[in-house]
Amino acid sequence: MIRAATPNDVPEIRAMIRELAAYERAVEQARAGEEQLRDALFGEHPAAFALIAEDDGGTGEVLGFALWFPRFSTWTGTRGMHLEDLYVRPQARGGGHGKALLAALAALCREKGYERFEWWVLDWNQPAIDFYKSLGVEFLEEWKVCRLSGEPLGALAGLAPAPAHGPAAPAAGRG
Repeated sequence: MIRAATPNDVPEIRAMIRELAAYERAVEQARAGEEQLRDALFGEHPAAFALIAEDDGGTGEVLGFALWFPRFSTWTGTRGMHLEDLYVRPQARGGGHGKALLAALAALCREKGYERFEWWVLDWNQPAIDFYKSLGVEFLEEWKVCRLSGEPLGALAGLAPAPAHGPAAPAAGRG
């Protein structure tokens, strides 16, 4: 069963984020706490949204999740969806839960008029790559993911001119 996450799911979502980070060999980078996730998913201005995959056998066991947020394309003039995390617990893999989560997200894209559904996959994660290929996913080999964080982010921010009249984007934590 696929359903929208609720605030009661936050401890399980956090646990699965840490499980995913361990699988991706980066557990030390998964620092988000339950309160941060609760605010990001269910606060006044949610930053992201989540779906939960549960056991169909009536136990209600959480088997996986998908966490996404809207994006915008200047080329199409439409919103799209960025899938931040898709995770199915090892004991549930091969049971169709990942495909069901992706299908639910694709249906949500159609419902909302989103033209693009995008995400990243690590180049060494061959099981995920093979799974995505089986769905007809287009791999954008010519694009590189760019990230600026930590000291380099601070250094670049220090070069910014004083703001003109008003912020260009919502204040941190407000949108």
